[in-house]
Amino acid sequence: MMGRKSRPARRDCALAINCGGGMGLLKLFSFFHLNLAFSSIEEEARPEVIRCCYWPLLRLIREQRLPLGIEASGYTLEEISRLDPEWVAELRELCTRGLAEFIGSGYAQLIGPLVPAAVNRANQRIGLRVYEELLGFRPELVLVSEQAYSAGLVPIYREAGYRALIMEWDNPGSARPGWQPHWRYLPQYALGADGSALPVIWNKSIPFQKFQRYVHGEMELSEYLEFLGSRVGSEERTFSLYGNDAEIFDFRPGRFHTEAAMGGESEWGRIARLYAAVREDGRFNLIRPSEVLAFLDRPGAGNHLHLESAAQPVPVKKQAKYNVMRWALTGRDDLGLNTLCWRIYEALAADADSLETDWKELCYLWGSDFRTHITARRWQGVQERLSALRQRLKPVPSRVVSEACEVPAETFRVERNGAFLDIETDSQRLRLNCRRGLAVDGWWDRALSEQSLVGTLPHGYYDDIHYGADYYTGHFVLEIPCRHKITDLAGVDPRWAVVDGRLKVSAEISTSLGPVRKEILVARDRPGFEIIHHFHWPTCPNGTLRLGHVTLNPELFEQASLFYRTHNGGDVAETFPLHNEPVNHLAPVSALVSASHGLGVTSGVVELGDARRRVRIEVDKSAAAVTGHILYAPVDERYFFRLVLSAMEMDDTSCHVASRAVFSDLKVRMKLTGLAGD
Repeated sequence: MMGRKSRPARRDCALAINCGGGMGLLKLFSFFHLNLAFSSIEEEARPEVIRCCYWPLLRLIREQRLPLGIEASGYTLEEISRLDPEWVAELRELCTRGLAEFIGSGYAQLIGPLVPAAVNRANQRIGLRVYEELLGFRPELVLVSEQAYSAGLVPIYREAGYRALIMEWDNPGSARPGWQPHWRYLPQYALGADGSALPVIWNKSIPFQKFQRYVHGEMELSEYLEFLGSRVGSEERTFSLYGNDAEIFDFRPGRFHTEAAMGGESEWGRIARLYAAVREDGRFNLIRPSEVLAFLDRPGAGNHLHLESAAQPVPVKKQAKYNVMRWALTGRDDLGLNTLCWRIYEALAADADSLETDWKELCYLWGSDFRTHITARRWQGVQERLSALRQRLKPVPSRVVSEACEVPAETFRVERNGAFLDIETDSQRLRLNCRRGLAVDGWWDRALSEQSLVGTLPHGYYDDIHYGADYYTGHFVLEIPCRHKITDLAGVDPRWAVVDGRLKVSAEISTSLGPVRKEILVARDRPGFEIIHHFHWPTCPNGTLRLGHVTLNPELFEQASLFYRTHNGGDVAETFPLHNEPVNHLAPVSALVSASHGLGVTSGVVELGDARRRVRIEVDKSAAAVTGHILYAPVDERYFFRLVLSAMEMDDTSCHVASRAVFSDLKVRMKLTGLAGD
């Protein structure tokens, strides 16, 4: 555990109020999320945000002596200190007197499950340093940024020295039917990927959305108090009153046309009336967020829980449209932005003398707000900072490793058999379908099985009409709303040659957007092959681009022990047993939101398999920061199990983008190898 400076002594400012009738007190806690990097707020508006939103919050705490939490990134705290240092001084004073509780999140509000573990660690390290410099102490609680959680983050939070994390209940709870409903009112433990655990305090989306509706004049105070009263139980319990943005009160960020209009009454005044009414109501008691941890020894508390699941590997806040794809593959150009960040990361990681200031800048550039409703001017600004950082870093050596030896062509046995190109070595066999753009018809690792590990399941393989299609491996599909699909499943006349010790099979596919060059590279002395797509497209219309499909052979892998494994922002791989439960990460949420879940693949590796053998898929995130998606379903007496990579998805943050220019020479590279069981 990282050393910690002692926190200032705090006075308990919550008033205990007795209530009769055999009902337990509902202990209400709140925290306000401060974010000066808010995507749709221009930088020149930040002083107004501080004046209209942040100062009223501190005045409310001081005047009513409210035990409220305040969370901000290190970057936001630095910006406030630069623009209005008196505000930071007031926050420090309120925390010292116990009239406010500061909650950390890291230097930047980045999406932990989408970035490498080293970046997550740097984000916490730098953030804690900023907190200590500006506030004089390090926070005990950490808010999971954007409530985008993975089990890999737990060890990093523990290493940073946090006492507990704050995460939303609603989505993890909805994916775990075995969880007891009353657990949401008590702190539990979140289990990390390495088996460690950290207490979790539950935030809740519906209550904070109702809080916002009341403040915006869409609900009456009596109606809101009735809602809170419905959460009172027979025993004492805790409940999140509010846990979201501060910038939406008496200020409008301008993200949506549907934002509530600002009326004549001060919204912070309405908030003050709400808290005054709560304190006068005998059913409720206001507490600091950290005081929830006193309930860890209560019956029903302290259960060790996996917040993640195979169907929902990265839980995120609020409704389904707020899934992790929001920051991975949508926006103005999330793929391009994330890919450049990966290249910077690899340059920093390769340089033993890399500067902490450069890691700090990378954390800033990986911030979530640049990937959603970012304004045009701020988008230009982040591009300029990306370019400046890249120019001052040492270039990373090429990843291409040549086998420096002469390899006779007969090492590879290559034969064209009608529609198929058969390739064999002593250790493997690969069959490519020339009528379908070199899709993989089958791949055999002789050391693992006489049957193919992956390949194509032909039309009619399943009796179920819902699966009445061809399920290929190694192809791409671009879907644009109201237009026909664009794929590489066309007839090709491939060429092949031995290059740098490997067999290289290549073909070019013409599409309406431009050519796509496809290459298959086959190793000579070990089982495995690579698939590379070069998209030579000047622009690409907004849509979805899925590729790198890997379809497992259901006649080889044992259904009962199927799993997938990857890294989502941590050092330790997360393993997800399927338990024969359907999984579809690419299920659309609506006509506007194209996917529902995904994998960060932050080590560049996904594994699929069973207890006896598995397939390892490697991707180069610095070539294209693709995400992974699992599809699994029991079908007939068999099953369907597939990994799909994605380079582009759609949601409300990308709907205004007519086309994306990153495809001028997009290269998506993946490698498959087989492995024996663990």
